[in-house]
Amino acid sequence: MKQLTFLLFLISAISFAQKPIFTTAKVKAATVYFNAAELSQTATVNLPSGTSEIVIKNVADYLNESTVQIGAPNSVTVLSVQFTQNYISEYEIDETNPAIKKVRDSISIVQKEIKKVQIETYSNQQAIALLDANQTVGGANTGLNVTELMKLVDFYKTKRSELDNAVVALQEKEAKLNKKFISLNEKLEINTKKEEKSSKGKLIIQVMNEIAGVVNLDINYITNNASWAPFYDLRAENITSPINMMYKAQVTQNTGIDWKKVNLTLSSGNPNQNNQAPLLSSWFLRYGNPNYGYSYRNGDKNSVLNSLQGQMAGVNVAKGSGAPGSDETIRIRGFGSVNGNSNPLYIVDGVPTDAETFGQIPPQTIKKMNVLKDASATAIYGSRGSNGVILVTTKQGMDDYTEINENQLNVSFDIDIPYDVLSNGKPHSVALKEIKLPATYKYYAAPRVEKEAFLLAEINDYSKYNLLPGEANIIFEGLYVGKTMINPNQTSDTLNLSMGRDKKISIKREKVVDKSGTRFLSSKKEQTFTYDITVRNNKKEAADIMLKDQYPLSTDKEIEIELLENSNAKENKETGILTWDLKLNPNETKKIRISYKVKYPKDKIIDNL
Repeated sequence: MKQLTFLLFLISAISFAQKPIFTTAKVKAATVYFNAAELSQTATVNLPSGTSEIVIKNVADYLNESTVQIGAPNSVTVLSVQFTQNYISEYEIDETNPAIKKVRDSISIVQKEIKKVQIETYSNQQAIALLDANQTVGGANTGLNVTELMKLVDFYKTKRSELDNAVVALQEKEAKLNKKFISLNEKLEINTKKEEKSSKGKLIIQVMNEIAGVVNLDINYITNNASWAPFYDLRAENITSPINMMYKAQVTQNTGIDWKKVNLTLSSGNPNQNNQAPLLSSWFLRYGNPNYGYSYRNGDKNSVLNSLQGQMAGVNVAKGSGAPGSDETIRIRGFGSVNGNSNPLYIVDGVPTDAETFGQIPPQTIKKMNVLKDASATAIYGSRGSNGVILVTTKQGMDDYTEINENQLNVSFDIDIPYDVLSNGKPHSVALKEIKLPATYKYYAAPRVEKEAFLLAEINDYSKYNLLPGEANIIFEGLYVGKTMINPNQTSDTLNLSMGRDKKISIKREKVVDKSGTRFLSSKKEQTFTYDITVRNNKKEAADIMLKDQYPLSTDKEIEIELLENSNAKENKETGILTWDLKLNPNETKKIRISYKVKYPKDKIIDNL
């Protein structure tokens, strides 16, 4: 045991002594929950044999360290994994991103140029000094004739001007280089700050590698700095058409890393909740005080061709010649392909397409693919189908790109379109599914609390649509009406969606003064309340209206309540709610009367009557 401990200590000491290997992780997929996200990232690193320390940058600023999983080849043994936000290494500057390295190299080149200019300037200045120091010509008693003197003056003048101009040009060049040097340093500072502002999180991994070479690492972990919430767009043209519901999601993340071209899965599960089933213990009552409160990238042109290999009977994908520009080809085994030209006919969404265009179709956009051979091909497409026909149907709407999986505990949406979700804490809209909801429309009004009518859409058998509680925008008859809430977690069989107010249904609730009043008896006070409710349909079509009102209920035997008139309403005696189902023709008016009597001790006051 002591030998094993010493060996592990020695391995750790050696790995720490070596220069760390830096790599940057890329987000590949994200499963977003209501209050967390599981990120899948990949990283590539060139490892020597033996032990190494790997520093993986571009991971989330905050993550649950106990959920970190590292996938590595069998030749690599992961000795330890540690998450930190404060990693400091003397080697990290040398291992920075290419943008910073490029700026540093440019700074080095400019510094060398400045040094060369300074040396050349100094040499010219020394030459000028030497020239000026030798202006005396001839001896004290001898002189030069006029011709020689003129030649000397011309030489001095020409050389002096040449050297002065060279110095001025060099000084200008040095000034430009200095300006460029300052600019590069500012750029370096900006890039360094960008690097610092990016993800602070790093994973430090100690590994032991058997074979030197490039290793791919898969990284998975859970971070709490992401969430999503469902919301909807409800569109209806009129009260006879179905509701077009666009099922959407607002995805928010502040993990410190941008998600670029990421495959998203949205789940209604909660990875952070306690999954231990509760136990009941004895319940003892006690006295106390009351508590008050309340990616696709089209880099591989032949990727769709590759996807056919081995997937469809009778289809063979032949490799190209290997020469630049040579493509892979498809051969359909059958009569035509044996005895003649072997190119099949491509039909994409019912339209004939050439082989080059077909090869550029992103594989994830293909919904269905069929192959017709021999007689079945020529019967439909004639001689064009003699070499076989490949029929492709592509995905058209969000329904084709979103797969909904429902299990016993949650619902998940797998989205087949790569999304960009920036780490800025702002909601990003993600379209999930478009649903056409058969709806029955009717108007609803409760004039005691609200003087306007509301249009309700009743949805039957709504559980099959996998709806989640969320906010919805209402667009009715081409106009934005407002917002409503969708709550599918109810117990009734019908889901009522409020489609907004309709001002063309006029409602008025007035107290009938001559039928209302107060009387005093021997020890009682008796109050009578009478109201007329007038409903008018100002629309051009008939309207079904559910009208509701209520009378008070008593929980005190001293308070007596009697309903005097209800205009043939459906009465719920447990709640005191009266319901009328009215059908009003265009421009028709109906009047409803409700009257009730309240009797209670005259020395008491009822404050909510």
